Amino acid sequence: MVIAPIVQEAFRYGRAAGRDDAPLRTELARLVPGLPAEIAAAVLGLAGGDAGVLREVAGALTAEQIRGAQPPPCTLPDGPLGRRCRAALAVLPARTRCALLLAATDPDLAPGELLAAGAAEDLAPAERAGLVAVTAGAVQFTPSVLRAIVYYDAPLAGRRSAHELLARVLDRRGERLRALVHRAAAAGGADETLSRELRAAAAEGPPRTAAAAYRQAAELTTDPAAAAGSLVAAARQAWLAGERQQAGLLLRRVSRRPEVRARARGLAGEMELREGDPVAARDILLDAAAHLVPHDVPAALEALLLAGEAVHLAGEHGRYGEVARRALALRRGDEAPPVALAFQQVAGLAGMYAGDHATAFARLRDVLRLAARVDEPAALIRAAGAAVLVGDDPRARALAGRAVALARDRGEVTLVPQGLEMAAFAGLAAGHHEAATAAATEGAALARATGQPALAQSHLGVLAVLAALVGDRESCVLRIREAGAHDTAQGPGEARALCQWALALLDLVEDRPRATVARLGALVVAASGRGNLIVQVAATPHLVEAVWRCDPPTPAAGRDPHAAALDRAFEPFDRWTAGTGQPAWLALRARCRALRAAEPQTAEEHFREALRQHGRGDADFARAHTELLFGRDLRRRRRPGAAREHLRSAVETFRLLRAEPWAAQADVELRAAGAPVPPDPAGARELTAQQERIARLVADGATNREIAQQLFLSPRTIDHHLRNVFARLGVRSRTELARRLS
Repeated sequence: MVIAPIVQEAFRYGRAAGRDDAPLRTELARLVPGLPAEIAAAVLGLAGGDAGVLREVAGALTAEQIRGAQPPPCTLPDGPLGRRCRAALAVLPARTRCALLLAATDPDLAPGELLAAGAAEDLAPAERAGLVAVTAGAVQFTPSVLRAIVYYDAPLAGRRSAHELLARVLDRRGERLRALVHRAAAAGGADETLSRELRAAAAEGPPRTAAAAYRQAAELTTDPAAAAGSLVAAARQAWLAGERQQAGLLLRRVSRRPEVRARARGLAGEMELREGDPVAARDILLDAAAHLVPHDVPAALEALLLAGEAVHLAGEHGRYGEVARRALALRRGDEAPPVALAFQQVAGLAGMYAGDHATAFARLRDVLRLAARVDEPAALIRAAGAAVLVGDDPRARALAGRAVALARDRGEVTLVPQGLEMAAFAGLAAGHHEAATAAATEGAALARATGQPALAQSHLGVLAVLAALVGDRESCVLRIREAGAHDTAQGPGEARALCQWALALLDLVEDRPRATVARLGALVVAASGRGNLIVQVAATPHLVEAVWRCDPPTPAAGRDPHAAALDRAFEPFDRWTAGTGQPAWLALRARCRALRAAEPQTAEEHFREALRQHGRGDADFARAHTELLFGRDLRRRRRPGAAREHLRSAVETFRLLRAEPWAAQADVELRAAGAPVPPDPAGARELTAQQERIARLVADGATNREIAQQLFLSPRTIDHHLRNVFARLGVRSRTELARRLS
């Protein structure tokens, strides 16, 4: 009999996507230290965000459950809260309790489906009692654990009848896969025909339902090979649906058949990659690929693509060529567009890491051409990454947006934060900071919720860089601490490199260029084959600026002590930006050349070329930054009149963008050039952008929890920001704050 495990799995899937369980996870660790991860995940899923439910379930755990020797609980124990819930259910009419059982049997059941089952009107007494809320799309239980109580308190015969009724209703409505899931849940033993039907239908189903279908298919067959294959497929779909712990539990049950075990290893390596150990993930994935080649070439290619990503995330891109050779050896030449795209990306990345920019750009642009014929989110995310690597930030944003929309539509929630990462990188590179902040903020929350902490760290690293760019030290440091990123065995991984870049930017904003040189020198001028390529390229303009601010070059000066190292950093940047052909990157290239020029006339020509390229794009922040540096250079060369034009423009733009530390630097330069500073029409900015956003929401009447949900932060973080808002504005209450901002 498979009813209980299947429905328990469905309850786990019913968790709100993106909900931050961090406070409850901390509380559970305090209540039951050392609880196995899968048991903790089940308890958190059952709690549904309710601290009272969490405490009651945690307090009733048996010693066997705490050790992981017994399955986790599937319903609320008979404690005070459980008794209150059951008492509220007991006074309802029998027809209402039957209707509630139907609603509890399928978390995805819509009111229209209940109506077809003849049960919709019978829910009214439960609605009046506040036990359920019936909306256009679902039946929500209050508290959410009530769903489990209704289902598991019902007798076995009642549960089977509910599944059979829903199977008939869903069949009539054309919901074949869901109908099959309910038929299987009511089955009394092995059924090979039903098992085959489940596998066939699951191949086209959304991940959440497909995972349950594959798992049931494994339960209903007596063929060990078919059962093992179904469990691996169920684990894959559970992972895509955002249920990392469920996927891990399913993988533990896989048999030791070589071809199935290799597929399981491939998935385990992918999960390890997102959890934070790219070196271990690389080894698992390479091993899986070697065993998959004779049986499943597409799966072997996928494992090698992920191994290449692990090499990148570990900061050991010198090893990418080895991975690329193994992957490209699988190419036949007649592949479908998604597979052809993957091969072109591998060839392009191999060229990029080897310094062969001509080959790299040609192959990666082939990826972008193929992307128009692809509708798979994972392939589109890779294409967005290729667009980032060739500097085509508008295309990267478009591809990432398409990937995210498709992943949401298909229920592949694990891919959503991966697509948002590409969107955040593209927005950061293009100077669209608000869009990048929105993508990275949502991405960090979804990555945590879907069991991808390493990806969450990368999102937080991007947020740290964005905060540092506008001089928001408080938010920057908060994000770095939240990320908690560390170096890998090979050097700084992606998240750590982003955090180091953010700290170097803070040094630059706060006029400590020598500290910036020290931080970025170690990051950008890494040993051959080491470091993070994307961060090395993106941070080079800041390293060039920091060196220039330490000691601007002059015709009479000798060789700068940093010059040799700077040459090693600038040469690949110079060649890469030329290859992009994109105005934003060509502008930064010209700006860097200006800062490295010893002759005044040469420097001015490069600055003017930078401004011309900025004019072709739409990155206001980067243009203002160039005007600040150009004005500073002109003033130093004793041309204050020419400097003032650029410095005024820089001040105005920085103020509009609320980049107050940069505006302050431009103020200082403008005064030194002999001009009064234009007044800020909005008055002096007292709050950071993040603080002002939170303050406005408070003024509109939002609670800390509502703000936390909207901004994908924890309520504790909102409280921290709000205390600082009160202190900076000199107010003592939310009412005073609302009056101040009105």
